[in-house]
Amino acid sequence: MTPGYVTLHERGELAQRIDAALAMLEACGLCPRMCRVNRLENELGFCQTGRLSKVAGYNLHFGEEAPLVGDKGSGTIFFSMCNLGCVFCQNYNISHEAEGAQEVTKDQLAWIMLDLQRSGAVNINFVTPTHVVPQILEALPLAAEGGLRVPLVYNTGAYDRVKTLRLLNGVFDIYMPDAKFAKPKHAGRYCEARDYPGRARAAIKEMHRQAGDLTMDEDGIAVKGLLVRHLVMPEGLAGTKEWMDFLGREISKNTYVNVMDQYRPCGQASEFPELNRGITPSEFEEALKAAKEAGITRLDERGPVFVRRLWQTLKT
Repeated sequence: MTPGYVTLHERGELAQRIDAALAMLEACGLCPRMCRVNRLENELGFCQTGRLSKVAGYNLHFGEEAPLVGDKGSGTIFFSMCNLGCVFCQNYNISHEAEGAQEVTKDQLAWIMLDLQRSGAVNINFVTPTHVVPQILEALPLAAEGGLRVPLVYNTGAYDRVKTLRLLNGVFDIYMPDAKFAKPKHAGRYCEARDYPGRARAAIKEMHRQAGDLTMDEDGIAVKGLLVRHLVMPEGLAGTKEWMDFLGREISKNTYVNVMDQYRPCGQASEFPELNRGITPSEFEEALKAAKEAGITRLDERGPVFVRRLWQTLKT
């Protein structure tokens, strides 16, 4: 099956999307921060990214969910900086400090995609893409002309504008948003974005409207749809029950949900006493219970053994 981005390019529609996305950089309104800086002239807003995207690294990644990895790995591109900026980010050196950041042109970004495909990647997985949507779009025609044919993954913190996501309709095959905070006070405290819960819910609705529930091929590899990640946090700070109820009620009980157990204090987490520990087995089991009670039928439950072992290690 021909990927949507190839079809859009052949019809000339991708060029229109690129023009619209680049125009948003002039007074940047790509994300809910609405910084209004002129990134075309390298003015910097919250994401500290100008005209060109910055890539911290790329590789075949095997730590993603099984439907994204298969036997060959997900072709992961890590963009530097972020439009959300969680204080506890496990990629803090990349998302806050731009460690290893290299500015790349559209030709270079297209080459990276093709190199990952040549290496066997089953998809191209764009990590933290929200602030570089135009740069990704303008690289895609070159990649498509070079023979790129694997699905594209939008791996996001979900602090996205629906207006921007609509430019991606038919371009991205798989949406993989985080569902981070259910309450404005927590989003405000840990990422200075009190509007995160509402923005994320609207974004996830739009992603599901475009791509539907996650579908896989005969080998169990994801080809299209929505995969939601939810990181369980200490003291219930992520609002697991609220998120699971939202997904089951307003998205789909067939949503593929990965309830993640790997929270650990990173970045500036030590400055917040309530964040300065891992989660307990009972906190994680309570999160799984909330998902099941919300009627979620496709629940990734790989975490309990890991979290119990981690907790035992920390206690000793």
